[in-house]
Amino acid sequence: MIRPELAELLLHFIVFYLGAGIGSFLNVVIYRVPLGISVNNPKRSFCFSCKKQIPWYRNLPLITWLAQRGKCAECGARISFRYFFVELLTGLLFYAVFRHVMAEAIVYWSYPSMWSFLPVWGPVVLVFCIFTALLVSGTFIDIDHYILPHSITLGGLVVGLLSSFLVPAIVPVMMFGEGFEGEVPGRGKAILISFSSACLGLGLLWVVVELGKLAFGRRKMKFDSIQNWNIAQPDENEAPVFTVGDEKLSYNDIFARRSDRLIITTDTVTVNDRSFGKGKAEVHMETIHIIPDEGEKVIYKLEEVKKIEGRTTEIVIPREAMGFGDVLLIAMIGSFLGWQAVLFTIVAASMLGSVFAIFTRIIGHTEWSAKIPFGPYLAGGAMIWLFYGPQFVHWYLTRAGFRAEY
Repeated sequence: MIRPELAELLLHFIVFYLGAGIGSFLNVVIYRVPLGISVNNPKRSFCFSCKKQIPWYRNLPLITWLAQRGKCAECGARISFRYFFVELLTGLLFYAVFRHVMAEAIVYWSYPSMWSFLPVWGPVVLVFCIFTALLVSGTFIDIDHYILPHSITLGGLVVGLLSSFLVPAIVPVMMFGEGFEGEVPGRGKAILISFSSACLGLGLLWVVVELGKLAFGRRKMKFDSIQNWNIAQPDENEAPVFTVGDEKLSYNDIFARRSDRLIITTDTVTVNDRSFGKGKAEVHMETIHIIPDEGEKVIYKLEEVKKIEGRTTEIVIPREAMGFGDVLLIAMIGSFLGWQAVLFTIVAASMLGSVFAIFTRIIGHTEWSAKIPFGPYLAGGAMIWLFYGPQFVHWYLTRAGFRAEY
């Protein structure tokens, strides 16, 4: 038989390498989900260059990338370091979750062996490893594509609600920072806490989104010289593209909501075979309004327009201060971590974004911070809460002279 000490050491390694294996799967999710490719078909990973499927013995987490020096074994094409990084990061985070939960459990029970209370800590570790995997995949998808897929945010929200019902011990352990010594609520109360926390997160960030839309909802561009512009649809299966000068914007990037409108101050504009003089063109999601300085307004349905082009010196582009995916992400975070984590995560994410912006300004790379959406900062804030949030709040309230109860 395996000695208990050796079994515990082996378990530590298994948790880490299992996390790395999940990280390998997350690489598939990060690549395929935004492109609409099934994560199950093809079932095996494939080289992006030669398209050959990768056999299992060449797809070992961490080991394969190191052994092949970051290259495809078939064609020699370089494999991004990020694939190795995601595997390593997920492995480390899974192990950190395991150690954190185990520390809470050992402090409470003081049992000589972790196996004695596996049925208690095991489900809690599983829940928060799932939560961590959702954050990792969402973070890298958001960085690459500026989107947070519903399959991750809404799907994760459902998983969070179910987890609170099936494993109500997550409420005192992670939501309230009381560890295993806290009172475990009944299943009904646990899911109510999870649901109300998700609603709080959704409501708070929705208010932020709407206020941000009022304050920063328009981007005005003025040109020193007259610029040519047009709207064209490259392919019937793709969204139309607005081009002005050298800049191209997809309809998907311009119109986040039906009330958005792109306003173009026109010198001339031609729609199909009809020309108009100076005025404005208001482009809506499904219609185009031509408002000449002299004459009546003409409204075209988008499908009626075969060609539209003109000349302009000024345009106003609608924009969002934050995407709705971020709103759903904070709701998902609330369903797993509770209402305190919602408040902490929003503040921590704002601080992380500000610190990174200041850092990039100091080193002269402000474009780096401009390219990172808010989702990764929310994920970072949630992970800080997961490991240190309750302790940090306790320390802060004590230092500020308040009673350290929350």
